[in-house]
Amino acid sequence: MGKVHGSLARAGKVKNQTPKVEKQVIKGKKKTGRAKKRFLFNKRYAALKKGTNPLRMKINSIAMQQDIAKKKKERLEQIAQKKKNAGKKE
Repeated sequence: MGKVHGSLARAGKVKNQTPKVEKQVIKGKKKTGRAKKRFLFNKRYAALKKGTNPLRMKINSIAMQQDIAKKKKERLEQIAQKKKNAGKKE
């Protein structure tokens, strides 16, 4: 008979100690491949193009880069505001 690592009295100790968490409900399947890339592009860049003609607006154009920087700055300000509000509640 082979050697056993540790005593069998402690078998399953970690599994029994971990708290039970209910399974999360998954809504549909995730997009993969080309469809996922299309979704990410639309999420990141197409929303910025709405004010102008999307066919003429290129991602690397100066106007587009300025729009991206502006949106990013606004997002960071919103996050900072949320953190301040969370700090005040406590």
